Amino acid sequence: MKKLDSKSIAYYALLITLNVVLSRVASFRLGAGDVEIARIGFGSFPIIFGGIVFGPVAGGIIGAVGDLVGMIVSPMGRFMPHFTINAALIGIIPGLVMIRCKEKKCMTSFWKLCLAITPGQIIASILLWAYFQNILFGVPYAVILPTRIVSQLINIPIYAYMTKILVTRLPIAIKSN
Repeated sequence: MKKLDSKSIAYYALLITLNVVLSRVASFRLGAGDVEIARIGFGSFPIIFGGIVFGPVAGGIIGAVGDLVGMIVSPMGRFMPHFTINAALIGIIPGLVMIRCKEKKCMTSFWKLCLAITPGQIIASILLWAYFQNILFGVPYAVILPTRIVSQLINIPIYAYMTKILVTRLPIAIKSN
């Protein structure tokens, strides 16, 4: 991660804002009581994009701050730091996978982007999310896992394609590294 200057802070703030709006306002949430069972939307994309383009530290900051701001703006039950760490991992893992990928050709390869996004989504959005829902709220894995797996099978290629398009068309995506 390069030094934190005002330009970087502005980009992170934009991605944090997009994360909050896409995950808290522009998504469909299915809940049972105080517990969110499923969320259909693209709220994770700004976190993943930030991790891939600006690095794993930036992805972690965008994910964690986005979760905290989202909790203040539109709380979905009580605050659980488990999910803040989870949100940070969504940006950290793809950033770590793509850390050596600096050239435009590498950063716009659909398959490399899919390979970078998949581990983070499996670890954070499927396994850890289900684990935290189970230990904190007692939601059975049989209820959580099918919806999470199906949603990520759809989201991962969409996130990779959107990242490819944005990196191709936005000069900041290449100059930031």
